[in-house]
Amino acid sequence: MGGVSFLKKVIKIILVIVVAFYLFKVPSIVRKFYPLKYSESIYKYADKYEVDPYLIAAIIRTESSFNPGAVSSKGAKGLMQIMPETGEWISMKMDIKGHGEEKLFIPDYNINMGCWYISDLIKQFDNFDLALASYNGGKGNVQKWLKDTRYSKDGETLSYIPFKETDKYVKKVKVSYNIYKFLYGR
Repeated sequence: MGGVSFLKKVIKIILVIVVAFYLFKVPSIVRKFYPLKYSESIYKYADKYEVDPYLIAAIIRTESSFNPGAVSSKGAKGLMQIMPETGEWISMKMDIKGHGEEKLFIPDYNINMGCWYISDLIKQFDNFDLALASYNGGKGNVQKWLKDTRYSKDGETLSYIPFKETDKYVKKVKVSYNIYKFLYGR
């Protein structure tokens, strides 16, 4: 009888230790794979343009793995992988003087533009998934998909994203976003 009671106590202690390890150690391990580099710029511009800073971190992680010198095969540049033409358009909308393609490699500059752009897309589409799909696949494509009954049943949401890369992108950013909120949420 006493042995069973002792065993139950040992199991409870082991469970407490495992839970404590999980709560305190696992997040620090996961943070190595989900860093929050450039946090000052992320928080500053996320606040300025009213977007969640953890969404911005998730986009940066997905787009460039926090490499400010990243260039995609299609020519997107910097942390948030802004296409030169999109950067030119954003600079006009934001009334930025002296914009140049090379500035897209400056982390603070790139994050400022990327935060403004995703904020603009969220306001335009009023839908998180559509904003992310637009960021990756292009606003024009998303608008076209919304008008096509093969991809949208209601003209307001997508039931199917025809670009596999964009579909994967939306899912990947959303997973990263939830992880960032869990790890760094304030």
